[in-house]
Amino acid sequence: MSSNPEFVRIFDTTLRDGEQSPGCSMTPQQKVVMARALAELGVDIIETGFPASSQSDRDATAQIVRELRHTTLAVLSRCLPGDIQASARALEGAASPRIHVFLSTSPLHREHKLRMSREQVLDSIGTHVAMARRYVDDIEFSPEDGTRTEEDFLHEAVAVAIAAGATTINVPDTLGYTTPEEIRGLFERMIGNIPGARDVVFSAHCHNDLGLAVANSLAAMEGGARQIECTINGIGERAGNAALEELVMALKVRNAFYDIDTRIDTRRLVPTSQLLQRLIGMPVQRNKAIVGQNAFAHESGIHQHGMLRNRSTYEIMNPSDVGWPDTKMVLGRHSGRAAVGHRLRALGYTMEDEQLDQVFARFKELCEQQRVVEDDDLERLIDGGVVGQGYRLSSMTISDRGQRASAQVELSDPDGRRISESALGDGPVDALFAALSNATGVKLSLESYSVHSVGLGADAQGEAALSVHHEGVEYQGTGTSRDIIEASALAWLDVANRILRRQPAATPGLDSRASA
Repeated sequence: MSSNPEFVRIFDTTLRDGEQSPGCSMTPQQKVVMARALAELGVDIIETGFPASSQSDRDATAQIVRELRHTTLAVLSRCLPGDIQASARALEGAASPRIHVFLSTSPLHREHKLRMSREQVLDSIGTHVAMARRYVDDIEFSPEDGTRTEEDFLHEAVAVAIAAGATTINVPDTLGYTTPEEIRGLFERMIGNIPGARDVVFSAHCHNDLGLAVANSLAAMEGGARQIECTINGIGERAGNAALEELVMALKVRNAFYDIDTRIDTRRLVPTSQLLQRLIGMPVQRNKAIVGQNAFAHESGIHQHGMLRNRSTYEIMNPSDVGWPDTKMVLGRHSGRAAVGHRLRALGYTMEDEQLDQVFARFKELCEQQRVVEDDDLERLIDGGVVGQGYRLSSMTISDRGQRASAQVELSDPDGRRISESALGDGPVDALFAALSNATGVKLSLESYSVHSVGLGADAQGEAALSVHHEGVEYQGTGTSRDIIEASALAWLDVANRILRRQPAATPGLDSRASA
């Protein structure tokens, strides 16, 4: 097997290492759904789990084996006969099975975890790799904590694994400790000096403790690695693993530099990321590379002006290449006149410079009241219309009665009238949102909700952020207050008021619309 094919194999361990991340566990059924998506994405090897660790992993692997027939399926195994036998049983019937055997090799792990000598570690590697090879032909060996292992001993361990039948050698940066220069040199020396190294595939498995997982993976590839182990959204132990989407797009966008590619269908990156987020309930940060909500969003006036002239001024890839529908021009207080004018033209309005100046001035005033200006807001500004404040929170009372909570809210409606409503819910926030819905008549489907602290000490405030769906449209709202429940109410009203402004009204500035 050549160590230098024209592509890098993508070994996805979302279902194994990724699932070990706190809060990211999946049921067997969820793993099957995710495995299907990974196969459609074009992943070369899917690590389905660690069969010896749980019945759930055994069940998930068995179901995936029955369903996926065109992707290599790997399972993890310690250097223990029972683990290897459990792995072999889990892979029975697989079209392309792989057993992934690992054993710690670093001095710290040998002394404190294994309590084994160098000789004992080498004997165990040889014995258990050979045992696994008797069950399947495709064997991967990983010297755990490989980047903190003495290099001479690492070479010995890898040589023993190759002699015993390993077909892939994976060197894990288990603690995310190495640097790109170090790991590049390490792979170059291993491939150049270890007997049999050019007959196997070398792989890198980098953790992100110092934020270098993708950089280290790319450097390992420059050193000769032709398999990279990674996860969707970078989930995994502690700070996570190398993010598949970042790694793949680095190779695609900088192909002239790396001169090597993957077999991933990059248009499925965003849908696959979003599927994982829904399955485990862990959203990625908005500014996450490639798959974050802001990855192709522009609010700065300078950036928007450049994008309107030529999108390459501020984007190095097309959003459609990774699964986003298009670039988002977000209109907010950092936006400039050019972006506002462009959006108005897209809505069908034509106007002279003086008219646009007037609308832009009103736009900047509105930006002091709300973070994002929507299309309907712009339309109301064309003839000098002022976007109303909408519903305002006057007071609220929350009572938590154990299994059920109640909330009573008093609002001031857009015309200044007072409205009071109450509701029960499964907790204070659920009751609060139900009461607000009763008061405004707006029904929202909550997708995600979070609160965090803004500031430090006595001046700290709570900021609530939520994502909702209403009639097939997604909205985000935020609210800030010293009281997190009040901040939650303000975030909910932030969305509700924007929805209410979209309700049918007399179309302003009709005579200024461009003719069809």
